Amino acid sequence: MTAVPPQETPYQPFDLGKELRALVLATAPRLFVVARIHPYEDTGESDVEIAAWGMAHEDGRTEVVGPGQRLVLASPERVEAWFSRGGVTAQLVWLAPATAASLGPGLAA
Repeated sequence: MTAVPPQETPYQPFDLGKELRALVLATAPRLFVVARIHPYEDTGESDVEIAAWGMAHEDGRTEVVGPGQRLVLASPERVEAWFSRGGVTAQLVWLAPATAASLGPGLAA
């Protein structure tokens, strides 16, 4: 019987950039938009505006930034309640989770 020498994997230097990108993707908060829906009383139709952008973290903490305001709330559900007022309904629109990360601007698109 012939002995086959073990295959050695070539040395791979530690790639800090690769590790950093993986960490970013694993810990990224979920992004969403706060859309406010305004009904027109005379026509029954609605208009919509983007009121703010938000980030929901794993622990539930939610940060929201809009023109002239910054909020930190306990959950995304509270964001909807905060932005829904006087016949105006807020709805969160979630962006898909990130699948790419880059160390340079414009390279992760």
